[in-house]
Amino acid sequence: MSGPLLSTAKQLIKRATIQTGLEAIALSGAPYIFPKQAGRGIIFTLHHVRPRRSLGFDPNALLSVTPEFLEQAIRTAIQCGLTPVHLNSLPELLSKPSDVRRFICFTLDDGYRDNVEFAAPVFRRYQVPYTIFVAQGFISRTRTMWWETAEYLTRKVPSFRLILNSGAVTLKTETRRQKLAAFEQLTKLVQECDEDEVVASIDQAAQEHGIDPIAIVDSLAIDERELHALARDPLASVGAHTVSHVNLRRVSAERLRSELQESAKAIEDFTGQYPDTFAYPYGRSHAVGDREIDAVAESGFSVAVTNQPGMLNAQSIQRITSLNRVSLNGNYQKERYVKALISGVPFGLMRDSR
Repeated sequence: MSGPLLSTAKQLIKRATIQTGLEAIALSGAPYIFPKQAGRGIIFTLHHVRPRRSLGFDPNALLSVTPEFLEQAIRTAIQCGLTPVHLNSLPELLSKPSDVRRFICFTLDDGYRDNVEFAAPVFRRYQVPYTIFVAQGFISRTRTMWWETAEYLTRKVPSFRLILNSGAVTLKTETRRQKLAAFEQLTKLVQECDEDEVVASIDQAAQEHGIDPIAIVDSLAIDERELHALARDPLASVGAHTVSHVNLRRVSAERLRSELQESAKAIEDFTGQYPDTFAYPYGRSHAVGDREIDAVAESGFSVAVTNQPGMLNAQSIQRITSLNRVSLNGNYQKERYVKALISGVPFGLMRDSR
């Protein structure tokens, strides 16, 4: 099996393993046996919230949940005794020893228009606060969403050529297996090569096949007018997510400062309020390190979130600009999975297995 196909197979095995683990925890009664694993609560990560799509090939399915599942997750959290709060209120709440409540925060990355159309009404129905993290480049239509472009490209064309400084790469996308392998290879290139170069190359390949990457962003992401309106919702909070959604760990110190400060200033211009929360693009250990965490704190953000899975706990107040989050993954949209995640047991098992 070739490299890209082997990587795709590993992804499918990983997905099956996670699902099996969530099923086992949900059915085992482990949340009741290990109640301390639940800690002080949980921060959920979402991206798209929209009706289920029937695309046949949907490599970004993990980034999309239905409004019905979001509603189910909210109900489940409340039934489990969690108190929904604004993300930016966590420093004060977690610093009070007398407050023994468990909290839940809902966060949505990238500023998709469906967050306003489908998610906001659900949050409003239950009076649950939420934070939307937006990248300036998406709002101003100056940066493309490479994963969305890659989805269109791999789904719609039988093959395409990627031109990089290291040479040209031709990717076949006729069969589903080839499409998955191509999408995985694009993801790997973004992660391992110069991100700006690879994103530009994906955009160029799309344009050669009549796909407009900026038009994709325009159709999916909120604009300045919608962001301004969103900021008037008392349940909503707008946080920063850099200018270009780049892996901050792989950029210079100068660009790191620029990505943080310019994105915050843009949000202040859009909404009239300087953001006090920040979400690291990609958010895992390959994209977040001590340098980035320190820079976020120095830029004036009071709370920042990663995508490292884990619960809120007594130590969270000591690392308030690198809080863990847990993905509400589109591949696992079942109430019992939400209960398993809220229990904290999966993350306790992850620690124990290290």
